Amino acid sequence: MLTLTFFAILALALAFFVIGRSRAVAVVHGDVRLLHSRPNFHGILALLLSAICGIAVLLLLGTMGAVWIETHLLSAILSAQPDMSPIEAELVLSDARALASGGIASKSDPLRLEIAQQVARLGALHHWGTVIVSLVATLVAGLWALGKISSDWRARNRSETIIRRILMLTAAIAVLTTVGIVLSLIFETINFFNNIDWQVHKFLFGTTWSPLSGVQAGKLDPDKVGAVPLFAGTLMITVIAMLVAVPVGLFSAVYLSDFASPRVRAWAKPMLELLAGIPTVVYGFFAAITLAPFIRNSGEAIGLTIASESALAAGIVMGIMIIPFISSLSDDVINAVPQSLRDGSYGLGATKAETIRQVVLPAALPGIVSAVLLGVSRAVGETMIVVMAAGQGANLTANPLEAVTTVTVQIVMLITGDTEASTAAGPAFTLGFTLFCVTLLMNIAAQRVVRKYRELYD
Repeated sequence: MLTLTFFAILALALAFFVIGRSRAVAVVHGDVRLLHSRPNFHGILALLLSAICGIAVLLLLGTMGAVWIETHLLSAILSAQPDMSPIEAELVLSDARALASGGIASKSDPLRLEIAQQVARLGALHHWGTVIVSLVATLVAGLWALGKISSDWRARNRSETIIRRILMLTAAIAVLTTVGIVLSLIFETINFFNNIDWQVHKFLFGTTWSPLSGVQAGKLDPDKVGAVPLFAGTLMITVIAMLVAVPVGLFSAVYLSDFASPRVRAWAKPMLELLAGIPTVVYGFFAAITLAPFIRNSGEAIGLTIASESALAAGIVMGIMIIPFISSLSDDVINAVPQSLRDGSYGLGATKAETIRQVVLPAALPGIVSAVLLGVSRAVGETMIVVMAAGQGANLTANPLEAVTTVTVQIVMLITGDTEASTAAGPAFTLGFTLFCVTLLMNIAAQRVVRKYRELYD
C-alpha cells in the first residue's frame, strides 16, 4: 500500500509539472517572453514542492506511526499484566501480529486475541491515514505552487534553491553515514579492549587467534585474541593478488591504449571488463575446484607438499578478479594523457616504447596509483574466495603453499556464529576498525603520491 502511495505521489507530481508549465504559458497568453522564468521552471517548482511534501509526510507518518502503534500496544499488554517482563510483552505482541495476519502463533489466549484485534484496527487506520494524508499534502503543495504562478513569479530561483538544498541534504547524509559507521566501530572497539583489560599489545602483536574459545562469563581471554595471523594472511594474499593483477592489468592497458588496432580494442576491452561482472562465488568455485587441485598435484609431482587450501590459489584467483579494475582505469588514464606529450617525445627521436616508458606512464602515474589502490582495497575486503580457497583457520606462516585466513573471513565467522552477539561483536568490530585504519593510511599515502606527481604534469 505504501509503495503504491509513493508511485501515486510521483504521478501527481508529474501531473503538476505538466499543469504548471501549461498554466505559465496561459498566464501570459502564449508570450513566454513576459515570464520571469521559463515555463519549465514553473512546472519543475510545482513538481518539486508536491513531491517533497508528499514523500516527507509519507515517510514521517509511515515511521512514526509504526513506532507509536508498537509503543501503544506494548503499554496495553503491560497494563493488562503488570507482572510481565518486557521480553514476554514483545513475544505477546509478535503472536498478536501473527494472529492478525492469519499466521500461526506460539500461543493463543484472550490477551493475544484482544491485542490482535487492536493490531488489525490500528494497522488499517495507520495505513489508510498515511495514504490519505500523504496524497492530501501532495495536492495542497501542488495547488499552492499553481496558485503562485504569475509573470513575475521567480520560479527558476526557487526551484534551483530547492534542488541545491536537496543536493546538500544528500551530501550530508553521505557524510553522516560515514561518521556513524566510524563511531560504531570506535565504540565497539573500546568495549572490546575494555573486555580484555586494555591489553592492546596482545591484540596487535599476539600470535594466537581463538577469541571465542576463551570466553568465560562474557569475558575474553587476552592471550587468545592475537590478530597477527590474520594480518599476515591478509597481507600475503593481497601481495600475491597484486603481483598477478598489476603487471597483467597495466600491460594490457598499455597495449589497448597505444598498440592495439581499433578493431582489436573494440572486442578485447569488453571481453576484459567482462571479468568484473563475474560473481566472486564463481571465482571461489574456480579456485577451489580447478586451480587449487592443479597447484596441489603440480607440487606433488615435483616433491612439494601443498595444502588443499592455500594462499597461493586464493591470491592468484583474486588477482584475476582484480585485473579488469586496474586495466580499465589505467587505460582511461593513459588515454587522457595529452597527445602533445607523445608528439614532443617522437619529435626528439624517441621510439613508441621509450615514449610510453618515460613520458606516458609517468604522466599517468597518479591515475595508475589510484587504480592500484582500488585493487588493493578490493583484495583486502574480499571474503568468498578466501573462504573457499584459502581456509578459515588462523595460521601464522610465510609459506604461500599453506592454508591461511584473512581479517574479513574472521569477521564473517564471528558475526554469523552461535556465540552471544555482544561477545562476538567486540573482536569483529575491532578487526573492522583496524582494517579501516589500514585502508585510511593507504589512502593518505596514495594521495601524497598523486599530489606530488600531479604538480609535475598538470
